[in-house]
Amino acid sequence: MVQSVELLLDDATDAKIRAQWQALARAGLPSLARNQAETNRPHITAAVADEIWPRVDRALERSLEFSPIPVRLGGVVVFGGHRAILVRLVVPSEALLQLHRQIYELVRTSRGVAAHTAPGEWTPHITLARRVGPEQIGPAVSTVLRARDMAGSVVGIRRWDGENRREWLIASG
Repeated sequence: MVQSVELLLDDATDAKIRAQWQALARAGLPSLARNQAETNRPHITAAVADEIWPRVDRALERSLEFSPIPVRLGGVVVFGGHRAILVRLVVPSEALLQLHRQIYELVRTSRGVAAHTAPGEWTPHITLARRVGPEQIGPAVSTVLRARDMAGSVVGIRRWDGENRREWLIASG
């Protein structure tokens, strides 16, 4: 099961993304709104691995110097093939890229680190829907395209352990 380090959004931006999740669900389209778990929240995944070891967790908690980072959420993009993923891009600022580099340097020695999370390969985004069928892509994009670019902030960093379905805060500002 996957483990990750994720960047959390301020309350107002979180609410705007959840509103897009709800709009997709109301339209009968795939949406992350369907996942009712308390841990399901809008986030930007900074690093993914098969296993993040406890020593890496300790290093993350000790080493990251974090304060809130302004972010701009941009266009809607479709990732994937037959069953696509609908996302809203996050415009990469120098502060966001620097935080990502710090996180990646600490996590990179973990087992099974995803290559697409390496600096220079990472595409910061917030997922709106998974498993979007080819016939659903147009309606899904139309549903969320009405929301313009959004300004917000990254206000925290959490660890997600998918195997144990557990989350914990690493840093907040």
